[in-house]
Amino acid sequence: MTAPDPARPLTGRRVLVTGAGRGLGRAIAARLARAGARLWLADVRTDWGETAVAELRAEGVEARFVPVDLRSEDSVATMAETVAREAAASGGPLYGLVNNAALADGVGGKAVHELEVSEWDRVLGVNLRGSFLVSRAVIPQLIAGGSGRIVNIGSDAALYGSGRLCHYIASKGGLSALTRAMARDLGPHAITVNTVSPGLTESESAEFVPEHRHRLYRDNRALSRDQRPEDLVGAVAFLLGDEAGYITGQQLVVDGGFVFH
Repeated sequence: MTAPDPARPLTGRRVLVTGAGRGLGRAIAARLARAGARLWLADVRTDWGETAVAELRAEGVEARFVPVDLRSEDSVATMAETVAREAAASGGPLYGLVNNAALADGVGGKAVHELEVSEWDRVLGVNLRGSFLVSRAVIPQLIAGGSGRIVNIGSDAALYGSGRLCHYIASKGGLSALTRAMARDLGPHAITVNTVSPGLTESESAEFVPEHRHRLYRDNRALSRDQRPEDLVGAVAFLLGDEAGYITGQQLVVDGGFVFH
């Protein structure tokens, strides 16, 4: 019997990453690929998703793109059906889910009493409701496989309480609470559920964040440098692996010491 490769602990594991067309999601997918995972990259933007998959395949990674709009229950259901069909054809069930897709605009924008209800609904609809829809749609596949891992990507902003960002903070705080509830529900099925919460990360998703917000993080981190995607992806890979099999319902903050949790 061949011993598992410690450098590739996810070999043979099938993992779905949402919002994986660029930025942090793309970096997470690349890290999981290095750990041996077989991947589905889901994104609302077909051009981003197909480009990311092509780049991974050029490196010899088994990866597929699947389109999804997290605002649509029908779109999420279609995505889950596609993943289930392709996973069965490739010889094994889905094992892992990374709920990464999120809207992060409006940073430093309107105070709570100024925010339009439509803006609140749009951000909560993707970040919290969308993650619930995806989880709900694919959990039966994890249960059928006998075990699994779910990692939700939160934010340290929900712990810090950043001003003029109430819709985003509510969505990420809600996601952490959802993690704990899901962990209780899914523990009997040997499925772990955890949150990884980064700080402000230098990627495409942060390109519209005001400079004063970047400066706030630089000036107040214990590790006084900008956070990069590679600072976070190892934590996600760890929580998807066997060594994290007894960790569930937890929130791991990876932000260089901006908040202590």
